[in-house]
Amino acid sequence: MHILVLDTIHGGRVIAEALQARGHSVDMVDVYRGQAGISPEEALRNSYDLIVAPVHLDPAYPLLERAISPVISHHQAVKWILGPGVPHPFIEITGARGKTTTAHALAHLLGGPGILHTSKGTHRYPSKASHGKFGITPASLIDAASHAYSIQGWMVAEISLGFAGAGQLGILTSMETYSFAAKKKDAVEEKMRSARSLPCVILPPGTKGEGTMISADEIVEVKGDTCRFGWKGMQGEFSSHLFSNEAYRVPLTLAAAAACVLGIDPAPLAMFGLLEGRLNLSKVGKTVLVDDSNSGTCAATARQAIRLARQEAGSGDPLTLVIGKEDGAICEGFPGDEIATLIRQEAPERVILVGSDYRHDAALMIGQGIRASCCDTLAEGRDLALAECRRGMVVLAVKTWR
Repeated sequence: MHILVLDTIHGGRVIAEALQARGHSVDMVDVYRGQAGISPEEALRNSYDLIVAPVHLDPAYPLLERAISPVISHHQAVKWILGPGVPHPFIEITGARGKTTTAHALAHLLGGPGILHTSKGTHRYPSKASHGKFGITPASLIDAASHAYSIQGWMVAEISLGFAGAGQLGILTSMETYSFAAKKKDAVEEKMRSARSLPCVILPPGTKGEGTMISADEIVEVKGDTCRFGWKGMQGEFSSHLFSNEAYRVPLTLAAAAACVLGIDPAPLAMFGLLEGRLNLSKVGKTVLVDDSNSGTCAATARQAIRLARQEAGSGDPLTLVIGKEDGAICEGFPGDEIATLIRQEAPERVILVGSDYRHDAALMIGQGIRASCCDTLAEGRDLALAECRRGMVVLAVKTWR
């Protein structure tokens, strides 16, 4: 087949190379930078049997708007490329937030060899040795799934903006949504649409499913620190102090429900611990440090982090807030107006804004009476905050890949 693959910088090149390795003739177009492959004008003059495009591309992009060839998504192309050579079990996880925590919690329950593929990196289990860091585009599944299949292991994988449909089970971690593809698509609608490609999908508690989609609270009930579960003859309960933590309650509930569907006892989740960048609390000298910097960071999770810091340090201690979004390829932004509202409501004594998105409007965002500065990275912001703070609390709420 003669195939056109759009968007080389979000996994398109990997997909194109995989298709070429399978004997297809493939052209690529770098739709954002124009630095790789052929030009859009040349592609428009050519005839193709198939076009592969990312779900986030503007539907009005000329090569899509004028397409007379069939069009499939990067997600669908990955399922096609993997074919029958997929690991078992293979659990796909998508959602606006909670993906990484859910994935780690589920991997905590799976014995034997396997691959955990998240925004924190790709790791071989049970050793947890690094296999690289490839992001969570659909294309990143190709290497991870192939490796898991080669070691006859399981795979738990995060995927951005929907399911590939190559696994046996999916988990949608959140019903929070946003618009994308030039504001012409809704994220949750896209994820729910792609969910129909899987045999079974676990939905967040309180969500009404359709077909083979199951709300987690049909399997799991959480009251206080106790989780009770029941599914097809499997029953039991376990306790974890993490259920009192908003950032962990839903991911642990989802992981427990998924484990039951897979026929695995979820009780060992009682021993699951905090993850770096997911409301992780520590002390540096006399300073309370709460780290909530990850790809799902938003105003709501930043408020949780501030609340946790004040509970630990005392509400009268000074607060340094390191907040923003590192420059990079995270689809969902961290809007400046949300940060400004958070700062106004929480009134930290010190603010360090991370990322170039906010430099121009920093003074308006932060307001008067708050000492403020800007930097480029989470690491710079953290180091500056801890160098200045001898007591009190530091909250890291920076949207970044970790």
